[in-house]
Amino acid sequence: MALKLSAILLAAWAALLALAAPLLAGDPDMLQDICVADYKSLQGPLRVNGFPCKREANVMADDFFFGGLSKAADVYTGNPMGSSVTSADVESLPGLNTLGVSMARTDLAPWGGATPPHAHPRATEILFVVEGTLEVGFVTTASRLLARTVGKGEVFVFPRGLVHFQRSVGAAPAVAVSAFNSQLPGTQAVAAALFGAAPAVPSDVLARAFQIDGGVVENVKSMFTPKQ
Repeated sequence: MALKLSAILLAAWAALLALAAPLLAGDPDMLQDICVADYKSLQGPLRVNGFPCKREANVMADDFFFGGLSKAADVYTGNPMGSSVTSADVESLPGLNTLGVSMARTDLAPWGGATPPHAHPRATEILFVVEGTLEVGFVTTASRLLARTVGKGEVFVFPRGLVHFQRSVGAAPAVAVSAFNSQLPGTQAVAAALFGAAPAVPSDVLARAFQIDGGVVENVKSMFTPKQ
C-alpha cells in the first residue's frame, strides 16, 4: 500500500513539473500595470529574462516608443550576408519589460540577401513581408525542411526554438517585420555558435559531426571572430 501511494505521489509530482515547465520558460508575468526597464539598475540578484522596474513617477511616454523600425538598414557595405536586423525588444524599448512581446525589422538585398540559419530559444516568430519576395523555411526536429516562397502582404510562422532562415529571391530589396511572444527572444546563429564560440568547440567534435577533415573545420573557424 505504501509503495502504491508513493508511486501515485511521484506521478502527481511529475505531472506538476510538466505543467510548470512552460511557465518557467516564458517571460515574467506582469504584477502591475507597467514595469518600465531600469537600465541603470543592472546589478543585483539573478533575473529571468527581465529588468528591474523604474519608479512609476520617473516613467515617460518615450519609454514606450521606438522609431528604429522606420529606417532601412544598410545591407550592402561590408555585409557578406546582404541582410540586417533591427530589433525592437526590451533592450531598446524599455516599456516592453514584462510584457512578453517584441518586434524586429529585417532588410535584405535583392537576389540572395539572407539571414543565416538561426533559432530563437525563447519565442515563436510570425513574419510579415512588407516589400519584396522571400524564400523562407525551418527545419523540424525530424530534420525535415518546410520551406516556401512568401510575397508582399503574406505571413509565415517559425515555431519556437527551430532553426530557420529567410532569403530574398526578387529583383528588389525585401523588407520583413517579425513579431515575437517574448520581450527578449534571443538569437542563436548556427554557424557562429558552432565555429565562433569562445572557448572554441573542439575541432574533432565538429569534424565528426559534419564528417569533414579537421583542416576544413579550422579554416571555417578562422572566418569567425569568437565572442569575447
